[in-house]
Amino acid sequence: MSVLYAIPAPLGGPPSEALPASAIERLRGLRDFVAENPKTARSMLSALGMPCALRDLRIERLDEHARASDVPTLLEPLRQRRALGLLPEAGCPAIADPGATLIEAAHREGFRVVPLIGPSSIVLALMASGLEGQRFAFCGYLPREPRERGRRIRELERRSERERETQIFIETPYRNEAMVRALLEACAPATRICVASDLTLPTERIGTRTVAEWRARPPVPGKRPTVFLLHSR
Repeated sequence: MSVLYAIPAPLGGPPSEALPASAIERLRGLRDFVAENPKTARSMLSALGMPCALRDLRIERLDEHARASDVPTLLEPLRQRRALGLLPEAGCPAIADPGATLIEAAHREGFRVVPLIGPSSIVLALMASGLEGQRFAFCGYLPREPRERGRRIRELERRSERERETQIFIETPYRNEAMVRALLEACAPATRICVASDLTLPTERIGTRTVAEWRARPPVPGKRPTVFLLHSR
């Protein structure tokens, strides 16, 4: 059965609580995987109680350092009519994730791609933000350099107002505080900002305020996985 399954991974906590029973059942039937981090993938699969020994699983690595020329070789199980699972480090595969290259290669060779249900930090943050949910854009990572980052934030703010669209972006956790400072410096007082950290975890914290309100009491996401949302109207 030449099917590539795109399998979400937990954002934190037990995988049995993050994935529906149907996805877990499908995953437990697989023996071939491509993962951003094989060590993390093995830990997840072990927690789900795979019906075979972990040593019998084939888990190949696909991270941001992978060469494009190596990606097609990862599809070999599909060519041998075996199903293949794609596992990210956390959240949904192929969204801000190197797994997109594998899915692209699978489509080029005519293999079926099936997405399974699971957690998405981007969608969860939007659901809880109270911001515009009919028109939104995921913008990935913003520039690291402070001047370019500020310019990009102002550009997104103008786009949000023009298109009536929520802008969603992420940052490497150790740069969260720099992102907060940049947003509060660059944006107009009435622009609304949502900061959503540790989604699905007991330490989850989600807050939406205007920039003026955040300036009076800035959010402190620390070094936790965080999604930022911006809406100007």
